[in-house]
Amino acid sequence: MIAVIIPAHNEARRLGHCLRAVTQAVARANAAGLVAEVLVVLDRCTDASARIARRHGVHTLELQAGNVGIARRQGAEWMIERGAQWLAFTDADSRVPEHWLVSQLQWHADAVCGTVHIERWQPWQNAALRQLYRSRYQARDGHRHIHGANLGVCAKAYERVGGFQPLPADEDVQLVLALEASGAQIVWTAAHSVATSSRRDSRAREGFGDYLSALEGLIR
Repeated sequence: MIAVIIPAHNEARRLGHCLRAVTQAVARANAAGLVAEVLVVLDRCTDASARIARRHGVHTLELQAGNVGIARRQGAEWMIERGAQWLAFTDADSRVPEHWLVSQLQWHADAVCGTVHIERWQPWQNAALRQLYRSRYQARDGHRHIHGANLGVCAKAYERVGGFQPLPADEDVQLVLALEASGAQIVWTAAHSVATSSRRDSRAREGFGDYLSALEGLIR
């Protein structure tokens, strides 16, 4: 079974879009003979995120951790207990492509690190920022970017390295580095890029939103 795990902290504005995209990816996987289940990890949510998740018929797990590393870790543990053999991670402010899961599984690897792209920039994010971002981003196969919004891991390889650590940021980087150190086979692909948000109000500090803010600071 494939598990799709999505941490969410007050993501009512974006979660519905995320889950509609994930539902399409699950349907594509089902059509290919795969079985997939979706879990939204609701971490300190005080908005309508839980109601939106349940309306989409997915599993939910409620936490009060306030920590994305813990949210991903507990979500992975919950799904492994249900029999998950492959763990696919994305974020609540992101939208996966329809072939996302099928593409991850085709490699028969221990882990698959995918790229992200921004489809809709914020009005205040000018052409100079966009150009700087694109000049520094390797949207190609063989890239070395690590995104929790586009990451797939074999459950056995995941457990072998101890899974996500309870970090408030860079938990995805830590996991991939541990996988590399263990000799895991990792694929770095741009074949199933995930659309993500360019917002400033990141839920996880030192994440993608903070990276964009740092780039803004360079061009001021």
